[in-house]
Amino acid sequence: MTIGKYQREFHGLPVFDFPGTGGDADADAAASTPLPDAAALAWRISAPTYSEPEDELWEPLFERFLKTVDAERVRALVVGGWDEAYETSSAAIVAALIAARDRLTDLRAVFLGDMTGEDCEISWIVQSDVTPLLAAYPALREFGVRGGTALAFPAIRHEGLETLVVETGGLPAEVVRGIAGSELPALENLELWLGTDNYGGDSTAGDLAPLLAGTGFPALRRLGLCNSVIQDEIAAAVAGAPVVARIERLDLSMGVLTDEGAVALLDGQPLTHLSHLDLSHHYLSEAVRERVRAALAPHGVTVVLDDAQEPDDWGDGELHRYVAVAE
Repeated sequence: MTIGKYQREFHGLPVFDFPGTGGDADADAAASTPLPDAAALAWRISAPTYSEPEDELWEPLFERFLKTVDAERVRALVVGGWDEAYETSSAAIVAALIAARDRLTDLRAVFLGDMTGEDCEISWIVQSDVTPLLAAYPALREFGVRGGTALAFPAIRHEGLETLVVETGGLPAEVVRGIAGSELPALENLELWLGTDNYGGDSTAGDLAPLLAGTGFPALRRLGLCNSVIQDEIAAAVAGAPVVARIERLDLSMGVLTDEGAVALLDGQPLTHLSHLDLSHHYLSEAVRERVRAALAPHGVTVVLDDAQEPDDWGDGELHRYVAVAE
């Protein structure tokens, strides 16, 4: 499966597409269109990924945005597509956002790469080192990025970040280690789509050790380790992880979780303190599904077991299972 919808809400705000992504005529029409209050929306700025000569590219579109809206009141930005995102990295986008830090003085949230499969498949999106963007905005509270190709995230310290979401069809181990080794004392919500090794997702549960130890993220309350081809290994690691004792919402959805991983999770530390456990898109037998419900639902845990999958049998002696989002 690929991403099929754009974000419609971000940082608690409705997403609004900044108008005029075509040529001069579109830009002139957009300039004459009354715009909403700059602080009331998450502004989505997107250029065509397969551009024509008359199309406005992302950087001039962003500059026009800064001149058109009250930039000092903008609270959230959603970066959509940029020209040839399947070949050209987000480095220029990151640089443009950093250069605007003295104009975007109230910016609290950024999402980088809000593209559907029609724009650019998730595993084709070429990213870059995104940590300079976090360093440039110390007041940032929420950051999300889609696409793992060329993504870099060396370990950093950021005092204010509360939510970090990384959506990929394959998250490189180096990135996982960088995030897990970061110091994010305010982080409450972390969601990582680990993906498959077919698209660069070569991490192991061991790469998550600093995160699971719970020392780097003292405020963490919501943890998602999703979309993983090694979901059983992840579940077994989570079962004994110290961080889980203070997690309220645990998300192990979208991966290839089987009975082995679910049983390991149940046989580990108690999970009855959770308010929510999401195991949707799974490969669990009905017997194990019932065991999960019986162990947790009576304690008030909302258990999500939607989207049950069946493995494919190609007659090659193996059963083939798939993450929810890959290419």
